[in-house]
Amino acid sequence: MQRDHGGNLDEAQMHFGPGVWIDLSTGINRRPWPVPAISDSAWRDLPTRQAESRLLEVAAAWYGCASEKLRAVAGASAAIQLLPRVLPVGRAAVLTPTYNEHAASLTAAGWQVAPCPTLEVMRGADLAVVVNPNNPDGREWQPQVLRDLAGKVGHLIIDESFADPRPDLSLARDLPRNCTLLRSFGKFWGLAGVRLGFVIGAPDLLARLAQAAGPWSVNGPALQIATAAMADLAWADDTIGYHAEAALRLDRLAVGAGWKQAGGTHLFRLYDTPDAKAAQDRLARAQIWSRRFPYSARWLRLGVPGNRAEWDRIIEALSP
Repeated sequence: MQRDHGGNLDEAQMHFGPGVWIDLSTGINRRPWPVPAISDSAWRDLPTRQAESRLLEVAAAWYGCASEKLRAVAGASAAIQLLPRVLPVGRAAVLTPTYNEHAASLTAAGWQVAPCPTLEVMRGADLAVVVNPNNPDGREWQPQVLRDLAGKVGHLIIDESFADPRPDLSLARDLPRNCTLLRSFGKFWGLAGVRLGFVIGAPDLLARLAQAAGPWSVNGPALQIATAAMADLAWADDTIGYHAEAALRLDRLAVGAGWKQAGGTHLFRLYDTPDAKAAQDRLARAQIWSRRFPYSARWLRLGVPGNRAEWDRIIEALSP
Protein backbone atom coordinates (compact mmCIF):
# COMPACT_ATOMS: atom_id res chain seq x y z
CA MET A 1 0.00 0.00 0.00
CA GLN A 2 1.30 3.45 -0.93
CA ARG A 3 2.50 5.60 1.97
CA ASP A 4 2.70 9.30 1.25
CA HIS A 5 3.76 11.91 3.79
CA GLY A 6 4.46 15.55 4.27
CA GLY A 7 7.98 16.61 5.12
CA ASN A 8 9.39 15.45 1.77
CA LEU A 9 11.27 18.71 1.39
CA ASP A 10 14.10 17.07 -0.52
CA GLU A 11 11.67 16.32 -3.38
CA ALA A 12 10.60 19.96 -3.45
CA GLN A 13 14.22 21.10 -3.62
CA MET A 14 15.01 18.66 -6.40
CA HIS A 15 12.12 19.98 -8.49
CA PHE A 16 12.09 23.69 -7.63
CA GLY A 17 15.69 24.27 -6.55
CA PRO A 18 17.56 24.81 -3.29
CA GLY A 19 17.10 27.79 -1.03
CA VAL A 20 15.63 28.87 2.28
CA TRP A 21 12.47 26.78 2.28
CA ILE A 22 9.57 27.00 4.70
CA ASP A 23 8.16 23.52 5.26
CA LEU A 24 4.42 23.84 5.92
CA SER A 25 3.68 20.34 4.63
CA THR A 26 3.74 18.52 7.97
CA GLY A 27 1.48 20.26 10.49
CA ILE A 28 4.37 20.32 12.99
CA ASN A 29 4.45 23.43 15.18
CA ARG A 30 6.73 26.03 13.57
CA ARG A 31 7.28 27.67 17.00
CA PRO A 32 9.06 24.83 18.82
CA TRP A 33 9.62 24.61 22.53
CA PRO A 34 13.11 26.07 23.21
CA VAL A 35 15.39 23.15 24.00
CA PRO A 36 18.04 23.89 26.66
CA ALA A 37 21.44 22.24 26.88
CA ILE A 38 21.21 18.46 27.29
CA SER A 39 23.22 16.84 30.07
CA ASP A 40 26.26 14.78 29.17
CA SER A 41 24.76 11.75 30.93
CA ALA A 42 21.69 11.82 28.67
CA TRP A 43 23.99 11.40 25.67
CA ARG A 44 26.49 9.07 27.27
CA ASP A 45 24.46 6.65 29.41
CA LEU A 46 21.60 4.27 28.69
CA PRO A 47 18.25 5.69 29.82
CA THR A 48 17.30 4.82 33.40
CA ARG A 49 13.94 3.64 34.63
CA GLN A 50 13.84 6.70 36.86
CA ALA A 51 14.18 9.02 33.85
CA GLU A 52 11.34 7.27 32.06
CA SER A 53 9.19 7.29 35.21
CA ARG A 54 9.68 11.05 35.60
CA LEU A 55 8.54 11.59 32.02
CA LEU A 56 5.49 9.36 32.48
CA GLU A 57 4.45 11.27 35.60
CA VAL A 58 4.65 14.61 33.77
CA ALA A 59 2.92 13.21 30.67
CA ALA A 60 0.17 11.61 32.76
CA ALA A 61 -0.55 14.98 34.38
CA TRP A 62 -0.72 16.62 30.93
CA TYR A 63 -3.05 13.96 29.50
CA GLY A 64 -5.11 13.52 32.66
CA CYS A 65 -4.57 9.77 33.02
CA ALA A 66 -2.87 7.40 35.44
CA SER A 67 0.83 6.86 34.71
CA GLU A 68 0.39 3.05 34.78
CA LYS A 69 -1.85 3.40 31.72
CA LEU A 70 0.84 5.28 29.79
CA ARG A 71 3.80 4.05 27.75
CA ALA A 72 6.45 6.12 25.95
CA VAL A 73 7.43 4.95 22.47
CA ALA A 74 9.80 6.14 19.74
CA GLY A 75 7.18 8.33 18.07
CA ALA A 76 3.47 7.77 17.53
CA SER A 77 4.51 6.17 14.25
CA ALA A 78 6.23 3.39 16.20
CA ALA A 79 2.95 2.60 17.95
CA ILE A 80 1.12 2.61 14.62
CA GLN A 81 3.58 -0.01 13.40
CA LEU A 82 3.54 -2.16 16.55
CA LEU A 83 -0.10 -2.23 17.65
CA PRO A 84 -1.35 -4.24 14.64
CA ARG A 85 1.22 -6.89 15.61
CA VAL A 86 0.29 -7.20 19.28
CA LEU A 87 -3.49 -7.29 18.76
CA PRO A 88 -5.25 -10.41 17.42
CA VAL A 89 -5.46 -10.13 13.62
CA GLY A 90 -8.92 -9.78 12.10
CA ARG A 91 -11.10 -7.23 10.32
CA ALA A 92 -10.09 -3.58 10.73
CA ALA A 93 -12.14 -0.50 9.90
CA VAL A 94 -10.32 2.83 9.37
CA LEU A 95 -12.34 6.03 9.31
CA THR A 96 -11.44 7.81 6.09
CA PRO A 97 -10.24 9.99 4.55
CA THR A 98 -7.26 10.19 6.86
CA TYR A 99 -3.52 9.77 6.62
CA ASN A 100 -2.71 6.37 5.21
CA GLU A 101 -0.17 5.04 7.71
CA HIS A 102 -2.77 3.23 9.81
CA ALA A 103 -4.22 1.27 6.90
CA ALA A 104 -0.75 0.52 5.51
CA SER A 105 0.55 -0.79 8.84
CA LEU A 106 -2.54 -2.92 9.42
CA THR A 107 -2.33 -4.39 5.92
CA ALA A 108 1.36 -5.19 6.38
CA ALA A 109 0.50 -7.07 9.60
CA GLY A 110 -2.10 -9.24 7.86
CA TRP A 111 -5.30 -7.42 8.77
CA GLN A 112 -8.26 -7.20 6.41
CA VAL A 113 -8.71 -3.42 6.17
CA ALA A 114 -11.86 -1.58 5.12
CA PRO A 115 -12.05 2.21 4.69
CA CYS A 116 -15.19 3.60 6.31
CA PRO A 117 -16.74 7.04 5.69
CA THR A 118 -18.72 7.15 8.97
CA LEU A 119 -18.54 5.77 12.50
CA GLU A 120 -21.76 3.83 11.95
CA VAL A 121 -20.19 1.75 9.17
CA MET A 122 -17.40 0.69 11.54
CA ARG A 123 -19.67 -1.19 13.94
CA GLY A 124 -18.91 -4.88 14.27
CA ALA A 125 -15.25 -4.57 13.25
CA ASP A 126 -12.62 -6.43 15.24
CA LEU A 127 -10.62 -3.21 15.29
CA ALA A 128 -11.65 0.36 14.53
CA VAL A 129 -9.24 3.27 14.00
CA VAL A 130 -10.32 6.91 14.36
CA VAL A 131 -8.06 9.96 14.16
CA ASN A 132 -9.45 12.71 16.42
CA PRO A 133 -9.13 15.49 15.41
CA ASN A 134 -8.73 14.04 11.96
CA ASN A 135 -5.89 14.62 9.58
CA PRO A 136 -6.26 16.29 7.08
CA ASP A 137 -9.78 17.74 7.44
CA GLY A 138 -9.88 18.34 11.21
CA ARG A 139 -13.15 16.48 11.77
CA GLU A 140 -13.71 15.88 15.46
CA TRP A 141 -15.82 13.63 17.62
CA GLN A 142 -16.83 14.16 21.23
CA PRO A 143 -15.61 11.58 23.76
CA GLN A 144 -19.03 10.08 24.45
CA VAL A 145 -19.58 9.39 20.75
CA LEU A 146 -16.33 7.42 20.65
CA ARG A 147 -17.10 5.61 23.91
CA ASP A 148 -20.34 4.46 22.29
CA LEU A 149 -18.35 3.21 19.28
CA ALA A 150 -15.99 1.33 21.60
CA GLY A 151 -18.97 -0.67 22.82
CA LYS A 152 -19.74 -1.79 19.28
CA VAL A 153 -16.29 -2.94 18.10
CA GLY A 154 -13.71 -5.41 19.36
CA HIS A 155 -11.01 -2.81 19.96
CA LEU A 156 -10.83 0.92 19.27
CA ILE A 157 -7.63 2.84 18.51
CA ILE A 158 -7.97 6.61 18.65
CA ASP A 159 -5.09 8.60 17.23
CA GLU A 160 -5.02 11.87 19.18
CA SER A 161 -1.77 13.13 17.68
CA PHE A 162 -3.23 16.60 17.06
CA ALA A 163 -5.33 16.79 20.25
CA ASP A 164 -2.93 18.60 22.59
CA PRO A 165 -4.63 22.00 22.05
CA ARG A 166 -8.03 20.27 22.47
CA PRO A 167 -8.10 18.33 25.77
CA ASP A 168 -11.90 18.39 25.60
CA LEU A 169 -11.73 15.82 22.78
CA SER A 170 -9.51 13.31 24.57
CA LEU A 171 -10.71 10.07 26.15
CA ALA A 172 -7.62 9.86 28.36
CA ARG A 173 -9.46 10.69 31.59
CA ASP A 174 -12.09 7.99 31.17
CA LEU A 175 -10.82 5.32 28.80
CA PRO A 176 -12.86 2.21 27.98
CA ARG A 177 -11.03 -1.06 28.60
CA ASN A 178 -10.96 -1.94 24.89
CA CYS A 179 -9.69 1.47 23.77
CA THR A 180 -6.11 2.61 23.09
CA LEU A 181 -5.01 6.20 22.52
CA LEU A 182 -1.99 7.39 20.54
CA ARG A 183 -0.36 10.73 21.30
CA SER A 184 2.49 12.53 19.53
CA PHE A 185 5.07 14.69 21.27
CA GLY A 186 6.77 16.12 18.18
CA LYS A 187 3.77 17.84 16.61
CA PHE A 188 2.54 20.20 19.33
CA TRP A 189 5.95 20.85 20.89
CA GLY A 190 7.46 21.27 17.41
CA LEU A 191 10.28 18.79 18.00
CA ALA A 192 9.70 15.97 15.52
CA GLY A 193 13.38 15.04 15.62
CA VAL A 194 13.00 13.87 19.23
CA ARG A 195 10.98 10.90 17.89
CA LEU A 196 8.70 10.47 20.89
CA GLY A 197 5.09 9.47 21.33
CA PHE A 198 2.82 7.90 23.93
CA VAL A 199 0.31 5.08 24.09
CA ILE A 200 -2.50 5.22 26.65
CA GLY A 201 -4.34 1.99 27.27
CA ALA A 202 -4.83 -1.13 29.37
CA PRO A 203 -1.69 -2.18 31.29
CA ASP A 204 -1.67 -5.70 29.80
CA LEU A 205 -1.66 -4.32 26.26
CA LEU A 206 1.04 -1.83 27.18
CA ALA A 207 3.16 -4.71 28.51
CA ARG A 208 2.86 -6.54 25.17
CA LEU A 209 3.72 -3.33 23.35
CA ALA A 210 6.79 -2.81 25.53
CA GLN A 211 7.96 -6.35 24.81
CA ALA A 212 7.54 -5.81 21.08
CA ALA A 213 9.38 -2.47 21.20
CA GLY A 214 12.33 -3.90 23.12
CA PRO A 215 14.48 -2.28 25.81
CA TRP A 216 15.51 1.39 25.70
CA SER A 217 13.06 2.21 22.94
CA VAL A 218 13.17 5.91 23.91
CA ASN A 219 16.57 7.60 24.09
CA GLY A 220 17.92 9.62 26.99
CA PRO A 221 17.89 13.07 25.35
CA ALA A 222 14.25 12.54 24.33
CA LEU A 223 13.31 11.67 27.91
CA GLN A 224 15.08 14.75 29.28
CA ILE A 225 13.69 17.17 26.69
CA ALA A 226 10.10 15.94 26.90
CA THR A 227 10.02 15.90 30.70
CA ALA A 228 10.91 19.59 30.80
CA ALA A 229 8.77 20.57 27.81
CA MET A 230 5.56 18.88 28.98
CA ALA A 231 5.88 20.53 32.40
CA ASP A 232 6.10 24.01 30.83
CA LEU A 233 2.42 24.89 31.04
CA ALA A 234 2.94 28.62 30.42
CA TRP A 235 4.58 27.84 27.07
CA ALA A 236 1.74 25.46 26.20
CA ASP A 237 -0.93 28.07 26.97
CA ASP A 238 0.85 30.71 24.89
CA THR A 239 1.26 28.25 22.02
CA ILE A 240 -2.41 27.28 21.98
CA GLY A 241 -3.42 30.94 22.00
CA TYR A 242 -1.06 31.81 19.15
CA HIS A 243 -2.25 28.97 16.93
CA ALA A 244 -5.93 29.66 17.57
CA GLU A 245 -5.50 33.16 16.16
CA ALA A 246 -2.90 32.29 13.52
CA ALA A 247 -5.06 29.55 12.02
CA LEU A 248 -7.86 32.05 11.41
CA ARG A 249 -5.40 34.50 9.89
CA LEU A 250 -4.15 31.85 7.48
CA ASP A 251 -7.76 31.05 6.53
CA ARG A 252 -8.38 34.69 5.65
CA LEU A 253 -5.31 34.77 3.40
CA ALA A 254 -6.31 31.55 1.66
CA VAL A 255 -9.88 32.71 1.06
CA GLY A 256 -8.47 35.95 -0.34
CA ALA A 257 -6.43 33.86 -2.78
CA GLY A 258 -9.61 32.20 -4.07
CA TRP A 259 -9.48 29.01 -2.02
CA LYS A 260 -12.22 27.64 0.23
CA GLN A 261 -11.65 26.69 3.85
CA ALA A 262 -12.20 22.92 4.14
CA GLY A 263 -11.22 22.16 7.73
CA GLY A 264 -8.16 21.87 9.89
CA THR A 265 -6.81 22.02 13.44
CA HIS A 266 -4.73 24.45 15.49
CA LEU A 267 -1.57 23.22 13.73
CA PHE A 268 -2.69 22.89 10.10
CA ARG A 269 -5.43 24.09 7.76
CA LEU A 270 -7.05 22.37 4.78
CA TYR A 271 -8.18 24.22 1.66
CA ASP A 272 -10.32 23.31 -1.32
CA THR A 273 -8.55 24.79 -4.32
CA PRO A 274 -9.47 24.79 -8.01
CA ASP A 275 -6.30 22.77 -8.69
CA ALA A 276 -4.18 21.50 -5.79
CA LYS A 277 -1.09 20.88 -7.93
CA ALA A 278 -1.21 24.40 -9.34
CA ALA A 279 -1.69 25.79 -5.84
CA GLN A 280 1.25 23.77 -4.51
CA ASP A 281 3.45 24.89 -7.41
CA ARG A 282 2.48 28.52 -6.78
CA LEU A 283 3.68 28.29 -3.20
CA ALA A 284 6.74 26.24 -4.15
CA ARG A 285 7.96 28.97 -6.49
CA ALA A 286 8.14 31.09 -3.33
CA GLN A 287 9.94 28.18 -1.61
CA ILE A 288 7.00 27.34 0.63
CA TRP A 289 6.21 23.62 0.69
CA SER A 290 2.66 22.35 1.20
CA ARG A 291 0.87 19.00 1.19
CA ARG A 292 -1.29 17.43 -1.50
CA PHE A 293 -3.16 14.13 -1.26
CA PRO A 294 -3.33 11.29 -3.78
CA TYR A 295 -7.10 10.91 -3.34
CA SER A 296 -8.01 14.56 -4.03
CA ALA A 297 -7.15 16.83 -6.93
CA ARG A 298 -8.37 19.87 -4.99
CA TRP A 299 -7.25 19.56 -1.36
CA LEU A 300 -4.14 21.38 -0.15
CA ARG A 301 -2.95 21.35 3.47
CA LEU A 302 -0.82 24.07 5.04
CA GLY A 303 0.84 24.19 8.41
CA VAL A 304 0.59 27.43 10.37
CA PRO A 305 3.50 29.87 9.87
CA GLY A 306 5.59 30.46 12.98
CA ASN A 307 7.07 33.96 12.76
CA ARG A 308 6.82 37.31 11.01
CA ALA A 309 9.27 36.39 8.25
CA GLU A 310 7.24 33.29 7.37
CA TRP A 311 4.00 35.29 7.41
CA ASP A 312 5.50 37.93 5.10
CA ARG A 313 6.51 35.27 2.59
CA ILE A 314 3.15 33.51 2.54
CA ILE A 315 1.31 36.82 2.28
CA GLU A 316 3.39 37.68 -0.77
CA ALA A 317 2.93 34.22 -2.29
CA LEU A 318 -0.85 34.35 -1.92
CA SER A 319 -1.30 37.94 -3.03
CA PRO A 320 -3.29 38.37 -6.27
